[in-house]
Amino acid sequence: QVQLVESGGGWVQPGGSLRLSCAASGFTVSTYAMRWYRQAPGKEREKVAGIFGVRGSTNYADSVKDRFTIARDNTKNLVTLQMNSLKPEDTAVYYCNAQNWETEYWGQGIQVSVSS
Repeated sequence: QVQLVESGGGWVQPGGSLRLSCAASGFTVSTYAMRWYRQAPGKEREKVAGIFGVRGSTNYADSVKDRFTIARDNTKNLVTLQMNSLKPEDTAVYYCNAQNWETEYWGQGIQVSVSS
């Protein structure tokens, strides 16, 4: 059974850090393009970061570049998103996504709230 389970969300003050994890089961993360998306209230879901390929190439949305880092742990079959220097505009539900040429999976989402 395929599952993506996010963890690590919560509330943090501006300038703080959080680390999200996405634990996968039923497939191997290294064989999929793995991405984090987020959706803020009243806004469309947007792509935040992605990691793909054997070498683990990465890409980021301009809004999070130099603050967020996506990583993949092949031994634990999970993907993480290290979020530093968080801003109130980073507040959203964050989703883990796995995609290959024929299928796509989504996690249930996890709330990240940044406020003082």
